[in-house]
Order: sequence, then C-alpha cells, then structure tokens
Amino acid sequence: MANKQASLDLVFAALSDATRRAIVMRLCREPASVSELSKPFAMAMPTLLQHVRVLETSGLIQTEKIGRVRTCSLRAEVMAATEQWLALQRTVWAQRLDRMESYVYELQATEMKHVKRKRKGKQ
Repeated sequence: MANKQASLDLVFAALSDATRRAIVMRLCREPASVSELSKPFAMAMPTLLQHVRVLETSGLIQTEKIGRVRTCSLRAEVMAATEQWLALQRTVWAQRLDRMESYVYELQATEMKHVKRKRKGKQ
C-alpha cells in the first residue's frame, strides 16, 4: 500500500506542471522523440530533458535511446492505475455527497414539521 501511495505521489507531482501535462497529452497520440516533444515549447533542451526525467521517474513515460535519438512513450498501465485511484475517490465522494443530501432533506423535513406545529398552535 505504501508503495502504491509513493507511486501516486510521484505521478501527481509530475502532473502538477503544465509542460509535463502537455508532454503526456502529446504522448497519448503516439510515441515521440525528445526533439519532437520540444517543438511547441520555448525552452532550452536541458530544461525539457528535466521534464522528461521527472515523467520517467514517476513511471508515466519510458524512454528508449537508439543511436542519437531518444524516443518517449506513455506507460498506459501507470495511467490506468492512476485512473483507478481517481475512480475510487469519485465513488467515495459521491457516496458522501449522497449521504449529505439525505441529511439535508431530513433537516428540511424536520424544520417543516416544526413550522407546521407553530402555525397550528397560533390558530
């Protein structure tokens, strides 16, 4: 469990940066070389490589170097594990909100009973 939590921490830390999210979105289409990934960004190659390193450390992407070309690809299983965690959180929060909604309806019904009793007592 602690290992999964640490992995999630790395994934969410990696995704906290807009540049890294853009890289992940680009890699959702197909693998790309680092030079292809750098095209839409106005940053030096070493800076982009730092972003790639963070994504690789988090497990979101993997890289393969053939000759002078480093190709990045998305690791779908890590994305799937993150989505499973998010789905669980959505379920937990939906249940909590449903319970809160029921509680609010109970409070409203109780309040209406009190209002009706007060009105009846005044007549």
